[in-house]
Amino acid sequence: MNNRYINKKKFAWLLVLLWMGCIFYLSHQSGSASSQLSSGLMNNLIHVFTSIFPIQFHIDHLHFFIRKGAHFFAYFILGLLVINALFKSHNWKTDFAIALSICTVYAITDEIHQLFIPGRSGEIRDVLIDSCGATFGIGLYLIGRKIFFKRKNTE
Repeated sequence: MNNRYINKKKFAWLLVLLWMGCIFYLSHQSGSASSQLSSGLMNNLIHVFTSIFPIQFHIDHLHFFIRKGAHFFAYFILGLLVINALFKSHNWKTDFAIALSICTVYAITDEIHQLFIPGRSGEIRDVLIDSCGATFGIGLYLIGRKIFFKRKNTE
């Protein structure tokens, strides 16, 4: 095996671990700190949208969508990173189930972790949202890979 292949493989898995660490860090925040972070983001979004569109937002609904959207997005990225690392490591053709399993197991452990954080809770709904995000990320990667290689082979 050449050195370049090993370095790409290690780098791909390093990105997975760093992103998992980022998720862990955000999950380790207390309930009030996490709420404060999403409220700040929500206030900025409301300001931007109301300056463009004269629409009234129901703050509780928007806060819910921002928090759940963050779950979806975090695991969307994790799904992309995990499937990429699997392809770099093994070049398997059926990595979808393995990548989704890794992401879902991590989502479960993340929600269990939150049970021990003051003001936080572990929710099955969040695991489902996380898994949906990972599914979309993995799916997008596989579709993009298929399109890329189809074009590459026709050129």
